[in-house]
Amino acid sequence: MADQDLTPVFQIQRMYLKDMSLEQPNSPQILLEQQAPQVDINLAMAAVPVADGIFEVTVTATVTTQLQERTLFLIEAKQAGIFEIRNVPEEQLQGILSIVCPQMIYPYLRAIVSDICTRAGFPPIMLTEVNFQAMFEAQQAQAAGNGMLTNAN
Repeated sequence: MADQDLTPVFQIQRMYLKDMSLEQPNSPQILLEQQAPQVDINLAMAAVPVADGIFEVTVTATVTTQLQERTLFLIEAKQAGIFEIRNVPEEQLQGILSIVCPQMIYPYLRAIVSDICTRAGFPPIMLTEVNFQAMFEAQQAQAAGNGMLTNAN
């Protein structure tokens, strides 16, 4: 019975849209433009403990489109999930929160951004696939590099 208490647990409790905003500050005039806009996409992730063994992981996409210096539209969408993660070694927990959970959340975020663009009267923007493992490894390498620089000073 004690062995069952140490069995690793990974369960999705809930997926949900945490926050969504759309701004079209130069409408309706900007809608008459025929040029292709410049599109800038930024992604961010966050993971916070909610309770013992329960974590909220959020992936945020910020999409800004501009024509010349004028904003066509700005979308910020935050898709989140609540995950139960227990009895996982500490060195694996960060990878699960930074790779596995965002990989599960991201397809929902992609669909929301595309849908909001269409509903706002613009062609859909399809967010590209993201390699969360590569992002995590790059962040780990950067953190290790920064740690080495601060230790050298």
